[in-house]
Amino acid sequence: MGGLWYNYLMKTKENPAENFIKIIKELKKENEQLKQQNQWLMEQFRLSKHKKYCASSEHNSVDQICLFNEAETTGVLTIPQPGFTEVKAYHRKKSRLITDKLPDDLPIEIIEHELPKTERFCPECSSELHEMGKETREEIKIIPAKAVIIRHVRYVYSCRKCESTSDHVPIVKADMPEPVIKGGFASPDTIAHIASQKFMMASPLYRQEQEWKQNGIMLSRQTMSNWLIKASEDWLEPIYLAMKHRLCKHDVLHADESALQVLKEPGKTPHSKSYMWLFRTSGEAKHQIVLYEYQPDRKHIHPEKFLKDFSGYIHADGYEGYHKLPGNIMVVGCLAHLRRKLFDALKILPKDKQPGSNAAKGVEYCDKLFHLEKQFASLSPENRHKERERQSKPLINEFFNWMEQLNALPNTLLGKAAYYAKSQRKYLERYLLDGRLEISNNRAERSIKPFVIGRKNWLFSNTPNGAKASAIYYSLIVTAIENGLNPFEYLSWILTNAPNLGKSGYVTKIEDLLPDSDKIPSNVFVPKPKGTAPEKYAWEEDK
Repeated sequence: MGGLWYNYLMKTKENPAENFIKIIKELKKENEQLKQQNQWLMEQFRLSKHKKYCASSEHNSVDQICLFNEAETTGVLTIPQPGFTEVKAYHRKKSRLITDKLPDDLPIEIIEHELPKTERFCPECSSELHEMGKETREEIKIIPAKAVIIRHVRYVYSCRKCESTSDHVPIVKADMPEPVIKGGFASPDTIAHIASQKFMMASPLYRQEQEWKQNGIMLSRQTMSNWLIKASEDWLEPIYLAMKHRLCKHDVLHADESALQVLKEPGKTPHSKSYMWLFRTSGEAKHQIVLYEYQPDRKHIHPEKFLKDFSGYIHADGYEGYHKLPGNIMVVGCLAHLRRKLFDALKILPKDKQPGSNAAKGVEYCDKLFHLEKQFASLSPENRHKERERQSKPLINEFFNWMEQLNALPNTLLGKAAYYAKSQRKYLERYLLDGRLEISNNRAERSIKPFVIGRKNWLFSNTPNGAKASAIYYSLIVTAIENGLNPFEYLSWILTNAPNLGKSGYVTKIEDLLPDSDKIPSNVFVPKPKGTAPEKYAWEEDK
């Protein structure tokens, strides 16, 4: 260090004292940069370690300090205050909660176990035994799926008299339904089964190929893929377009997107990213519609083109592409994204430093806002808007004012959360404008999850046509589930009716095939379970 300092002084004519001060300042600046870099690296290390070894739930710790402990945090606006009565204290054994239950409408097969008549004698006195009662237990029996060949035989008729007296013989054929794929042996049930296994149960075609083989049926994954694409192009795409037309008539939508790999995409390498976009109705809609759309990239022109006939509010995350939508579309931000960033900043801290930290305070602000939304859930949109103005608006203003005064280093997780909050503020607080809007975009995130789970199994799409077909199948299957339909039965019903549209005994138009149609038979609907669990937010669900 001394030699370097001497050489530096020899090369300059400046004052040695000034040079020394300048070097000290530069060293301090470099040291501060190294500290920040080290802090950032440690945060990333702790965050990676937490994601790998710790629970992924975003629940707050019960020991964490609560900033909002007023009485209304546990109140519900729509429930009247109970009366008081005096009861005697007693102790009750806690019962185990059992959620498994066999359906009442399943067919029952009874197997009776009786003693042979030769053994119905008392072991003590040898007198004849009589029946005093019965013991019963139940168990569920699974009958594996089996394949059968449906052979359509159509009779052809002609006139004997015309054969002998005329030069023209009329030929009359009996009615026979049109096949879902001409020239193939696929039935509506077969395609519906393959589609529901892949797009609902996330079973790739190569696994289904193995399952078919185990049952003695040689059906290649290429054939199954061709069936899915052909049925989608011929019969399902018109239904998809009709659903899109109805979707754009709503005033409130949600949007999200997720990466997708398409191997044989023109002009792109196999490892490049494509995207599956999602657009869906909000909670205010009577009938839910969830649509997926495949696109080769993430440019903002794709949602703009998809939503060209839409005008209203759209919930989205902080992606800049949504903010470039036309002025007739107002983007509403997602407070769950902000909370997630604050929670990441919280969980990298040592446990003894978490309570009372700025990250904990930010999470508590978000939790209070979400708790208010749970209170307002059963209110009408008009009353919900009034309550938000009265309770949520002052709190969210306090929250963002606190955020503005928060001095956090820009490269830290807390600093990034603060920057996100400040830059996205006008979008994040827009849910206060209308009672039909939601505080988060969790509805879209839950809807994109079936695609994400499937992608982990089948990994990629082979061609753009396959990716487009996947988007259509996901749209119909997820929409069916949202509307209480059995996806297999619904797809089978569509593929039976669509090739025979307008014929006697079949539906007459495309609109009759939509998930909200009154033409859907009762066997397509799934029986609703008694009691439904309250809606969970993203961090309350198991990941």
